[in-house]
Amino acid sequence: MLLDELLELDLGCVPHVLARLAAELDGDSPTIREVAERLSADQRHGRLPLPSPLPLVPSIVRRFDATQFDDRDRELLTALSVCLDGGLDALLEFDGRSAAAIAAAPVGEHIRVHAGHSRFADPRLSIWIRATTGTAAIAGVHERLSAIFRRRGDRVSEGWHRARASLEAAPETAVELTVIARQVSEAGHPERALLLAREAAEHAVGGAREEAHLVAGASAVGAGFAAEAVAWFGGLYPHAAERRRLQALGGLFVAQAFEQGSVPEVDPRVLRPCTDDSDDWCHWTRAAALAAVLCAERGDRRGMRVWLDAVREGATRIGAEHELRDPVVALSWLIAGERDIGATVGSGPVTGGMLRALQAAMGGDVDLGLRLLASGGSGMPADADPFVPGFEHSPVVQAYRAVVEVLLLVWRGDIGLARDRLIQAALVLPVSLPLAGLGVVLARRLDLAVLGELGPYARSLTEGLPAGARIDRLVDRGIQSFLAGSFDDAAATIRLWADLGSARTTMTVPALDELALDPDGRSTPAPSIEPPEIALAQSLRVRLATAGDGRWRSECIEVREEARTLRSPFARARVETMLGTQYAIRDDHPSARIHLEHAERLFELCGATAWARTIRGRLDRLDAKEGSIVPTVDPLAACRAAWSLQLTARELEVAMYAVGGAANRDIAEMLNFSVRTVEVHLGRVFAKLDVRSRVELTVLAHRTDHHL
Repeated sequence: MLLDELLELDLGCVPHVLARLAAELDGDSPTIREVAERLSADQRHGRLPLPSPLPLVPSIVRRFDATQFDDRDRELLTALSVCLDGGLDALLEFDGRSAAAIAAAPVGEHIRVHAGHSRFADPRLSIWIRATTGTAAIAGVHERLSAIFRRRGDRVSEGWHRARASLEAAPETAVELTVIARQVSEAGHPERALLLAREAAEHAVGGAREEAHLVAGASAVGAGFAAEAVAWFGGLYPHAAERRRLQALGGLFVAQAFEQGSVPEVDPRVLRPCTDDSDDWCHWTRAAALAAVLCAERGDRRGMRVWLDAVREGATRIGAEHELRDPVVALSWLIAGERDIGATVGSGPVTGGMLRALQAAMGGDVDLGLRLLASGGSGMPADADPFVPGFEHSPVVQAYRAVVEVLLLVWRGDIGLARDRLIQAALVLPVSLPLAGLGVVLARRLDLAVLGELGPYARSLTEGLPAGARIDRLVDRGIQSFLAGSFDDAAATIRLWADLGSARTTMTVPALDELALDPDGRSTPAPSIEPPEIALAQSLRVRLATAGDGRWRSECIEVREEARTLRSPFARARVETMLGTQYAIRDDHPSARIHLEHAERLFELCGATAWARTIRGRLDRLDAKEGSIVPTVDPLAACRAAWSLQLTARELEVAMYAVGGAANRDIAEMLNFSVRTVEVHLGRVFAKLDVRSRVELTVLAHRTDHHL
């Protein structure tokens, strides 16, 4: 998979950026790799937008360098490459030929027409055309298109092309472009809005330039381009008009939290409006609300309280207690892990739908929570949300909703479906941003549950996290050890995690909490958001793990009965696993087999195939102990276990195939890698194990296995 290859080359892209590259580069892997090499880490991780057009790389030059076009065809292709939406009628008017005539001409093989729109048959040609056409020629095409769209009454396209046609500043275009950009952003198209606002900023002066910066920053936030948003908003401080600085404040907090992993430490009182204008106080109050929720996401209760005090002050001043203050207070405390927050809700996708869904799930009705989320994503116009006005349709808000949906599916026990939904969302949305990286934690846990290891999506999303974000990697390592059968290593890792403070998301994601026990045999407490049955399942596992022989029989009978009330197949399976394990420890193999077989079926039902494989391994070992089954033995099992402590999972696979005598090309085919990726893996294996050749690697493998 290309995600894997880019990660191995230290060119990791978050999935939605790679999907965009694949669409714009015709899915050609060599070209994608070459372009990725030209991008910055911020661009590959989605914190900055991709350059437009993408860079002209050697593979694109080789693809089209021998292609010849006459002047008319080149102008048509240039017009298609610079148009905002590729509408066919405007292009036909530009060219003067009919659609049939263009299709019959040599240029026709390079254009596809569908439903009144045209596009490049190979989108890489657009990059080549833009890079090989002179600036003056491109400006001339923009000028002609501007006139066409003016006659057609298309203000958006006319303003865009008029500005692009100007080789010098054209202030008269800036104001209208900014207005249009704001409308486009609020309609849910922030990337196009950013293009328009960026162009407006190039031509604007004075207050119009500040307004363009404001709209560009807001569009960048909506698209998830945190570093881009910080740059645009930063241009308004400290010298822009106070109103625009207040308008930018909330977006700046969001962008800085997304980019740096924490909310800026600043006293809200220092930022209070200097006027009595209600609009200024509204912007300040909304910024305080955003800061409070961002602090709650990151577990900063002190900061959350400070900002909530500011929300209360501002909401009282502008009369927004019910529509803004109450739902923001409820959302903040819920995210911070407080369960008793009442039934206060607002409107729109965040303080309305998302808050309602979480409240329903915490009340024990996860299905209702999922229905509430789904009803907000049906395509019907959403209510305005006073908390995020103008961003209701933005990719960032959609990403929040997607992450919460996946969380609820996990709580319901639909592990395979949850992973599929998260991957689908990750291909189009910045899912690593919401709720302080909760989407990344979910991606990692779901990969472990389904694959038994971290897959390319989870690893790519992890790379896209801001530097200050904290995810509990120790828990992931503990789960991986547990699923591999290394219970002692899993327990030691989870206890180390507990000793270091049990860092975790406040929204509960499946872990191994029953292994994190204090000396008195109690699990480590922490504020958390979870349905009642998730908490019940955890308490049942702890009871089993800590039951002494004296109370084992009565405890297991009670736990069995309570476990039958669990509706989540994943939660129930983990309790059954603990029951089977405890019976096996006490040499009651028939009872152990009953519970382990039940756990295996439940894990398979919910899509947690790695957990199911682990249970099958336990059953095989149980049967082998009784003499009924002799499991397959890995001839280098001890070596594999020893090397797994030094090598990554992929490096270990390559190393073991190499020890077995497979050639690089054969390894590449078996693992669906490029030969170059196999060579990179082997180089790292040689360096880590201090060997110089395959022969030395093979000798070391057999020596290690023999002595262990």
